[in-house]
Amino acid sequence: MAIHSALMPNPEKTALPNADAITLHEVDPADPRAVWCLTQYYAELDASFPTGFAADPETPASLAALRPPQGLFLIALHGAQAVGCVALRAETAEMAEVKRLWVAPDARGLGLAGRLMQRVEDHARSLGLKRLHLDTNGSLTTAIAFYRARGWADVARYNDNPYAEFWFEKPL
Repeated sequence: MAIHSALMPNPEKTALPNADAITLHEVDPADPRAVWCLTQYYAELDASFPTGFAADPETPASLAALRPPQGLFLIALHGAQAVGCVALRAETAEMAEVKRLWVAPDARGLGLAGRLMQRVEDHARSLGLKRLHLDTNGSLTTAIAFYRARGWADVARYNDNPYAEFWFEKPL
């Protein structure tokens, strides 16, 4: 499916005006802007991981887990340009997993990752969840430092993700 060029993040590589011009929106994970963000995210992982990255195809069941009431998918927009995303997937009545945090390279440094994570954490609290989990790869050193700075603690492996090398938890 072709994505309209207006949804591409800042193709001219010009500076975004300011963080306040970026808005967060809850969308269906099948929304073309969400799909585009995920495609960019997966391509970046593939380029970053020493062994590459092969995303599992999204299935109706995996997409359903990212939809309300048990899930959430957020995108960040600068006008019509998608510049970031994050998802929440409830696992139990008390715990959910944060998935797919990504910010377009041209939008980095504006605090957008923090805004996306805060919105996910606030949403999880509103659902009565008590804690969040996430995993990441050791190649993503900036992400690891970001999570630790936001109060995420290292925990033992909790899943079988073959790309994960670090697992984190945050009480809400």
